[in-house]
Amino acid sequence: MPLVINRLVKRKGQTVVLDGASLEASDGEFLAILGPSGSGKTTLLRILAGLEAPDSGQVSLGGVDFLRLSPRQRRVGFVFQHYALFRHMTVAANVAFGLEVRPRKTRLSKAEIAARVTALLVLTRIERLSQRFPSQVSGGERQRAAVARALAVEPQLLLLDEPFGALDARVRGELRGELLRIHAETGITTLLVTHDQDEAMTIADRVAVMNKGRIEQIGTPRQLVASPTSAFVADFLGETPAGWSHRQSAPHV
Repeated sequence: MPLVINRLVKRKGQTVVLDGASLEASDGEFLAILGPSGSGKTTLLRILAGLEAPDSGQVSLGGVDFLRLSPRQRRVGFVFQHYALFRHMTVAANVAFGLEVRPRKTRLSKAEIAARVTALLVLTRIERLSQRFPSQVSGGERQRAAVARALAVEPQLLLLDEPFGALDARVRGELRGELLRIHAETGITTLLVTHDQDEAMTIADRVAVMNKGRIEQIGTPRQLVASPTSAFVADFLGETPAGWSHRQSAPHV
């Protein structure tokens, strides 16, 4: 479903965190939101997830007024930087959590939940870890579990907030490829927030460059590098490591 964000404004005290932010993502697109710390990226995701409310502006998904829906009604999957897994639950129980807390009238049977959890553990390649606890698996494996948990509720929209930030370079590279594979298999509209230019340029269909609560420019990685429309975009992308390649040539693990 296409996502349309129109002129979102969010203030926190005297600080304007979002200053008329607008963007559109097409159905099934992988869109990266790239910008420095404090540019409003995470606040934008939290508003989409229903964790915060804007002061003004509109959001629609598939033509439906998203802001009028409760967080549960929005069917959004959210992956945080630091996993946010329940430490007292196994990996399988973490993945099943969102399914098990659904209202009774929409809850799947135990057998259906178990089958869906198994399918997601296979999709994220951690089925062998199903009965381990988060403290017993690596950071990369915890993040795979977090992705599986986000997908369990069959989201219309997948939100990723700096999902690789706590991982070392080798694991980040592996998980980028895994995320592309999962996106290709699920086709879910996905928004990735990152301050890492190489990450955004490597895995996204398009990149929205954000600064001081506004979207400065949106385009494919090559369009942004070839034709920046502001001094900020030119300067910010000038820090992009040489030799990056667009996602079409990124290796899938």
